[in-house]
Amino acid sequence: MVTLPADALAPFPRFSLYNSPYVSHDEGCAIDLYPGGEAADADGGSRAKAAPSPVAGEVVATRTVDAPSKPYAVERDHLIVVDTGDHLARVLHVDPGVAPGDEVRVGDSLGELVRSGFFAPWVGNHVHLGFRDRDADALRASGSLPVDVAVDVDPVAWDGTGRVVSRGETYVVLDAPEHPAPGERFAGIAGTPGGADAANDGGAVLDGGLPHYEGGGLLPSGDGPVSLAGRRVGTANGRTVAWDDVEVRANGTAITGVSLFVSREAFGAKLVCPDHEFAPGERVEVTVHR
Repeated sequence: MVTLPADALAPFPRFSLYNSPYVSHDEGCAIDLYPGGEAADADGGSRAKAAPSPVAGEVVATRTVDAPSKPYAVERDHLIVVDTGDHLARVLHVDPGVAPGDEVRVGDSLGELVRSGFFAPWVGNHVHLGFRDRDADALRASGSLPVDVAVDVDPVAWDGTGRVVSRGETYVVLDAPEHPAPGERFAGIAGTPGGADAANDGGAVLDGGLPHYEGGGLLPSGDGPVSLAGRRVGTANGRTVAWDDVEVRANGTAITGVSLFVSREAFGAKLVCPDHEFAPGERVEVTVHR
């Protein structure tokens, strides 16, 4: 397992290990790092942004790769490989402003973020980071090592309700739950290991797309049933969660799901709901159904 130190996360106010449908994130073997706020780069907002490096080392390769064709995305994506001395770091979704032989430090610009065809329309622009052993093939899509973060994350209880404070074509963000200390530490929506009635020091942070991606994560790890807003949603085996066969509804209407991540900024529940009709200020109740 490769552990990202706190300074590597400093340029990124939001991250997720599991909120992706791609096998590279299975078992938390990659991390998506978001340099900017949700409203700035979701739903096709592709304004250029510098992509800070989460690692230090020597750039050893760059490649242009094909990406799925999407009307809101660029035609090609990119891979940057950095030798950190201990591992090879694989960075995706950045148009390189660096070349093999360049030395980079944490926070240096690697280039500009691209809006990739690998993104669902509700996904914000981000840096994808994975690691390989130094003697491994860094150009293959599979084979990365599990990633951990050297920061504590605060679980924040949520009763499933809130009012719409921002919206895009495919999602809305609610005003609840509230971040306990914006700008000071990382937090996320709590999932309670052991089921809805278990007490586990406030639970742990749920990570992933519930239930629209196959599974999710629990930070820190746990074992057994996991609940969200008082209803069981899956089973944790360590830090990986297998979702139950559930449906998420907002005010009684089925939606795609809830996007779960870890943030150092103010945040609320993000509901993935293409073609929604939720208005700013509207009260929303999220419920989970089997």
